[in-house]
Amino acid sequence: QVQLVESGGGLVQAGGSLRLSCAASGRTFSSYAMGWFRQAPGKEREFVAAISWSGGSRDYADSVKGRFTISRDNAKNTVYLQMRSLKPEDMAVYYCAAGASTSDHYYMSSLNRPAYWGQGTQVTVSS
Repeated sequence: QVQLVESGGGLVQAGGSLRLSCAASGRTFSSYAMGWFRQAPGKEREFVAAISWSGGSRDYADSVKGRFTISRDNAKNTVYLQMRSLKPEDMAVYYCAAGASTSDHYYMSSLNRPAYWGQGTQVTVSS
């Protein structure tokens, strides 16, 4: 079992920055690819960013490329999402997710149906 707890959300002005954290319980954190997803009101949950178990591979949604950076610290069982140049359209509840994978190449498929989800953290961007 892995429990995921997000933090770091809040209110920020457009153009500002936030860093989200997702702390995982359990000793097998490094066996999971990690992802960030978001869901805005009235919209479906969408992919934001993902990172392989080692941190050696990363993927981003086109809408956040160049602005968001995903990283992980396996010693701390934590994955981060650094968000810069925030836009009003980035406003959503952000969720972290874990998918069982120890591949640096084929890890994205494990996040199509993540094994675990966090409870979410709200990001509000004022214009």
